Amino acid sequence: MKIIKKFPNLILVLLFALVSLTSCQKDDSPSGGEQQEIIPDTFSEYFGNEISRNFLGNVIDTNKNPIEGVTITIGNETATTDINGVFIINNVNVKERFGYIKAEKAGYIHGSRSVVPSNGTNKVTIMLLEATVVGTVSSGSAETVSMANGSSVSFDGNFAKEDGSVYTGSVNVIMHHLDPADDDMSMQMPGMLYAENINGAERMLQTLGMLAVELRGDNGEDLNLADGSTSEIKIPVDASLMGMAPATIPLWYFDEVNGYWKEEGQATLQGNMYVGNVSHFSFWNCDIPAEAITLCVSATDDDDNILSNLYISITSATFGSRGGYIDDNGEVCGFVPSGETLELGVFSYGICGNEPLYYQVIGPFSEDSSISVIVPENADLIAETVIGSFNTCDDNAVTDGYVQLLYAGQTFTDAVSDGSFEINLLRCEEDSTFKIKASDYVNLQTTDSISYTFTTPLTDIGTISACNAITEFIQYTIDDGETIFIIDGIQTGFSEVSDAVNGPRLNISGFGNSTGNNTCFYLMGVLDDTNYEGTYDTFDWNDPNDTGFNIQECINMSNTNNNIVYNLTSFGGVGEYIDINFSGDYEDYDGNPHTINGIVHVFRDQ
Repeated sequence: MKIIKKFPNLILVLLFALVSLTSCQKDDSPSGGEQQEIIPDTFSEYFGNEISRNFLGNVIDTNKNPIEGVTITIGNETATTDINGVFIINNVNVKERFGYIKAEKAGYIHGSRSVVPSNGTNKVTIMLLEATVVGTVSSGSAETVSMANGSSVSFDGNFAKEDGSVYTGSVNVIMHHLDPADDDMSMQMPGMLYAENINGAERMLQTLGMLAVELRGDNGEDLNLADGSTSEIKIPVDASLMGMAPATIPLWYFDEVNGYWKEEGQATLQGNMYVGNVSHFSFWNCDIPAEAITLCVSATDDDDNILSNLYISITSATFGSRGGYIDDNGEVCGFVPSGETLELGVFSYGICGNEPLYYQVIGPFSEDSSISVIVPENADLIAETVIGSFNTCDDNAVTDGYVQLLYAGQTFTDAVSDGSFEINLLRCEEDSTFKIKASDYVNLQTTDSISYTFTTPLTDIGTISACNAITEFIQYTIDDGETIFIIDGIQTGFSEVSDAVNGPRLNISGFGNSTGNNTCFYLMGVLDDTNYEGTYDTFDWNDPNDTGFNIQECINMSNTNNNIVYNLTSFGGVGEYIDINFSGDYEDYDGNPHTINGIVHVFRDQ
């Protein structure tokens, strides 16, 4: 969880699993008065036993674009992000209370994320900062490098290589100031706001500002300060935080080997700047430490259905707000201040605005705790569950991939390990159209981005397949039978005005290669001439003024009790895509009932 404020753009960061913490116990002091904190001999004892967990994450730049080719390291396992910036590492060894994910790529400073691993798939987002050179100094010369916001670092001219040998030459200074008032800070900062204080005890942190500094030599080699050298750093404090800024504050550096912050030295407030001296470089952090407990929050609806992908905000009058997104198992956990009354809010940012869907005063808590909240039924809330199957191009279940649902500017990602997926969300908007894109991580193949329409509350999109070479297809399933998948011989015709009926007419046919026993598909549609896209029922041949679709010709389908609904979700120009999804029930010519659902994703030829 992240301190200071809410982060509406944060989708997949700091998702913590339910854990039982025992290493930071409280015992009565000999006098029977104040409690004494028990500190383990080594900090790693806080982390618990070794376990095996799965991880799925994405790496983005400061413009929120995916970064391909990032090396991801978790323990002894590595992976590389794909074209979507996504990585998957399964069955990796981490600790019960601590997992550390490192992200590295040339041209960016080192990024990372630390989490308390959950039993399900652990999802993280890392935003890498470009390795932009702010200034250049020379060895043997005392110089200062400053940024426009007042951040600065002063050097005495003594530098060393990674092996400790003396470096002489030019030094490129890469520097970034991370401002807690920036919504993206929690994705940019390394690890999480979790630290070892000078006494070896664990602490949660409230940051008032960070400074990232990396030093590179003439040949791009990593450098640092020489032994015995120090640098003065200045870190600005945002105006909104000056009211809580103490005159002196502990300094903390990020241990890139172990993945958490360590206390070392202090800084003094001079005007709106914290000024301190450091002996080496990494990320430096001005933080107020606090004793903390872990609080796990799970959320369900009135019917006890798990609500995932919602943001939980915990606000303290003393330490501000922190929060995280509920994971696939329906919970989020993290550090909160001990002994304080807290405010809990449940949000669906980007979809339902900034007003909480649920609010409750909780606490105070003096020990690790778990609570459950029920988000009550609300006429403005629409619960959606999207399920389906994801196959390889060879029609086998994908065992190492992911599915992404795009709706209202948000992206929801679900890992796929057995060919099936399920994505849950709450929405408040009238727009019922969403897109699905899936990637087979092993075979490096993806689906197209395909438009669908919610069939509230459950939308079964059937089977999608990752085949890069396939650019258009027709797919449908009758009852629980074999899925028909036509990929060749597809033709599309469109006429603004038809002689047979009043209104624009669309014809789509497919008679080529297919999976399944049927290679014939024909769809005829008469469209609304004011807005082609929309929802249609079955076309009535006896009404020349009717609009709708019909797929009877190649299927044993009668007009009797025909209740199929068609959603024309996109209607591009020539050479662009037409997307239609359909589902419903009908009778065949013998009066037998059937169900059908399908997808049409084809190029417009005319």
